[in-house]
Amino acid sequence: MEERDHKKLGPELGLFYIDQTIGKGLPMFLPKGAIVKRELENFVIEEETKRGYSHVHTPDLARLELYEKSGHYPHYKDSMYAPIVIDDEQFMLRPMTCPHHFQLYLSRPHSYRELPMRIAELAQLYRYEQSGELMGLQRVRTFCLADAHIICTSEEQAVEEAGKALDLIEHMAGVFGLKMGEHYRFRLSLGDRSNSEKYYKNDAAWEKAEDLLRKHMVSRGVEFEEAKDEAAFYGPKIDVQMKNVNGKEDTAFTVQYDFCMPDRFDLTYVGEDGKPHRAFVIHRSSIGAIERIMAFLIEHYAGAFPTWLSPVQARVLPIGEGHAAFAEEVLAQLKDAGIRADIDAGGESLGKKIREAKAEKIPYTLVIGDAEVSAGTASLESRDKGKVGVLPVTEIVSKLVEEIKTRA
Repeated sequence: MEERDHKKLGPELGLFYIDQTIGKGLPMFLPKGAIVKRELENFVIEEETKRGYSHVHTPDLARLELYEKSGHYPHYKDSMYAPIVIDDEQFMLRPMTCPHHFQLYLSRPHSYRELPMRIAELAQLYRYEQSGELMGLQRVRTFCLADAHIICTSEEQAVEEAGKALDLIEHMAGVFGLKMGEHYRFRLSLGDRSNSEKYYKNDAAWEKAEDLLRKHMVSRGVEFEEAKDEAAFYGPKIDVQMKNVNGKEDTAFTVQYDFCMPDRFDLTYVGEDGKPHRAFVIHRSSIGAIERIMAFLIEHYAGAFPTWLSPVQARVLPIGEGHAAFAEEVLAQLKDAGIRADIDAGGESLGKKIREAKAEKIPYTLVIGDAEVSAGTASLESRDKGKVGVLPVTEIVSKLVEEIKTRA
């Protein structure tokens, strides 16, 4: 499966590379890789906004006191970078966004009418991974997480929101062409009551939360396994597990039930009775870390991204110098329509140009010769379906725009 390995395809296709001078686990996105990353981020914002999420932006670091308040320090200490001392205060590069989002929630009082409140962010995070664990884009030391925290009025509303988060995950996975049972599976990750060092101590809350999530998974009618001692320290979670081409499994997406942070941060809302009530929290990620899902998708598609994700969506190929002027006009029409297109106007043979476009896994090529110049057409060929035919340029533009818009 080496031909699908994202560590090999990434640099070959000009997507990313690891620069040892920059540091291990710190990927450098080349222009084409940055396009894929941006398209994934746009997809997240678009789909989440449709479902009532409000996107925010919070700092990449915070005072150490914040992570002591949340309990991530010392629970998560070994995965955090060392404190940065500034003006006699200690700051940490953030390994997660939840404390930031909780402080944001606390910036003003909230009524029960506002809940559930879905706070989302494409957040840059920093985690210390052991050198031996680092691998391409799958295991890195800084990454962008499609993260969100949902503040709820009750345990029942929290479970309902967990279900909606799973609906979103399944929808987005479906757009990528990933199928449940074939490409990913569900795992209910449980805590360990006897391990109070690793997990927040509240046996009754653990029992109820695990039971609620278990019943929800059963009600969905999907297969799932239970895994003890895989929960977050603040509550049980539903993990979406995926395998890479080497057969190694990783958690790609996750939905977490949290009964700890509302206590630590005193998260409340004003109820119908005008009194403060304790809130409940769901942590969730729609497509996980952008870097990790990119690694999975590079391998899933063997680098041949669907048109909407492809760094270059179409290439114009004039056969000879006499076709160059019209080819430039065609390129301009494609670009004006928002299609990522380029032109190969070099002196090589048409056969070589087509082979290079295929090697770069470009979804569409538009060949321009004498007949096409005369008729205002182009000979369209699809990477996946072969020759489409000679079509008016306006029709080609409309076809590609629709395919990109619908993320077909």
